[in-house]
Order: sequence, then C-alpha cells, then structure tokens
Amino acid sequence: MTALPKRRISTQRKGKRRAAIKIKPLPLYACPNCSQSKQSHQVCPNCGYYKGKLVINFEKRKEKKAAKEKNEKGN
Repeated sequence: MTALPKRRISTQRKGKRRAAIKIKPLPLYACPNCSQSKQSHQVCPNCGYYKGKLVINFEKRKEKKAAKEKNEKGN
C-alpha cells in the first residue's frame, strides 16, 4: 500500500500554503535602441533589435503581409 495522509487538509490550511505561491510580474527594461519597455534577453517587440543588432525586420514583414492580402483580394 502507498502512503496516505492521516487527516484531510482543510481549505484554510491549503489556502495558507498556496498564498506563498504566486506569479510575479516580469521585470521590464528599456530598449537601448527605441526606449520602449521589453523583457530582458528578448528581442524588442517594437523595433526588432537585440543587443544592438537588427534581428526582426518589421518593415519587410508588413510589406509581405500587405502583398499577400492584396493577392488574396484579387482572387
């Protein structure tokens, strides 16, 4: 047989234990390129730069998306 608890854990006791387990808000830092807030060690969602280098080119993505939508409307 496996181990079983001797008594039922009350909701109050369970709540006290779970009160310490909570989600912390992620710290945000200013992007050195555009000064928008971003998570550390992540590509900036506003400008697409990471460690001073362009990683994601949002302008090209917008152009591709616009061209794709234009082609779909034509069909």
